[in-house]
Amino acid sequence: MKIHTDEQLVNAYLKGDEESLEILIKQYLKPLYSFVYRYVRDSQETEDIIQEVFIKTWQNLKRFDQQKSFKAWIFVIAKNTAIDFLKKKKAVPFSMIKNFENENIIQGIFGSEPKLNELFEQKAMIEIVSVALEKISLKYRQVLSLYYNNGLTLQEIAGTLKEPVNTIKTRHRRGIQLLKKSLETK
Repeated sequence: MKIHTDEQLVNAYLKGDEESLEILIKQYLKPLYSFVYRYVRDSQETEDIIQEVFIKTWQNLKRFDQQKSFKAWIFVIAKNTAIDFLKKKKAVPFSMIKNFENENIIQGIFGSEPKLNELFEQKAMIEIVSVALEKISLKYRQVLSLYYNNGLTLQEIAGTLKEPVNTIKTRHRRGIQLLKKSLETK
């Protein structure tokens, strides 16, 4: 019998089938690599992080709640591992923050399309935004991070944080306002 679903592979691994874990790793290697690379923008660092993600997955698979999505679980591990790496190494990239109208908040504050010489200042901008983010409350920073860095929807964030969706929407909106205010005072 050929096993196809993540749930079947996890279950088979937990029953002693080592090959099932290898299949899961092969299935998620490329998507996780692409996902983590968006954070760190360096292939060697991405490879190191991916290796750590699979080690964490292997170490914690027995505690995985099989009622939940394995895909979501492994991507959360990848996200957290990448963010931990960035916190140790450099500022978290918040250069693509957009509001509900899909307008770039950063460009709205500092002008429209960046000129060529402004592209060289992008790293400085990321650091400025990271410093501004550190000044806002964790509850707002957390929502902004989950939404913009991790691609979670507001509904998914509400489920993850066990908060009502309207509370998360308010924190998102308020977080953007606070971030914008913090950046304008720079």
